Amino acid sequence: METPVEITFHNMESSPAVEAEIRNRVEKLDRMYNHLIGCRVSVEHLHRQHRTGNVYEVHIELRVPGEDVVVSREPHHARERYSDPDVNVALRDAFKTAERRLVEFKRKQRGDVKVHESDSFFVGQVSQLYPNEDHGFLLTHEGTQLYFHRNSLVQRDFDEIRVGDRVHFVQTVGDTGPIASKVWRVEGAPG
Repeated sequence: METPVEITFHNMESSPAVEAEIRNRVEKLDRMYNHLIGCRVSVEHLHRQHRTGNVYEVHIELRVPGEDVVVSREPHHARERYSDPDVNVALRDAFKTAERRLVEFKRKQRGDVKVHESDSFFVGQVSQLYPNEDHGFLLTHEGTQLYFHRNSLVQRDFDEIRVGDRVHFVQTVGDTGPIASKVWRVEGAPG
């Protein structure tokens, strides 16, 4: 790896044991994909809940030639919050996902996976619009929210788009994390 691993902790003290575990897991990823440029890992202790104990969110950003592979592992559902309130479980799950995405990226890069135009974008739904502020949010197929700006709309039809409209989008990494860089309405969608 060209740059050292960056590890940050939010709402919790740094832990030499957790740092060592992260470094071991990043080394494994580096062995899997020998063109890894860099890696940032952040571990955040979310709100302490009386019933759930400690809940952790792990965010991994892998820098590879041409793009970044980003993984966010956060407990979205109540069942996940109650079942495994352990930082090591959160790390394990996040790094498993990172490993899968890195393998997928490696296969696409080698040409093992044929990339069709329809595979390069996703279908989402407009969930929030702020016309006076020239932006909105999409609900993705994974249940996450993505920011998009008026200028992200391919057909420049921001004033015609409505909450609930189905849209195609291309996800990229912006200054503050994943965003929808290109957005266009699904053919036949209302509006």
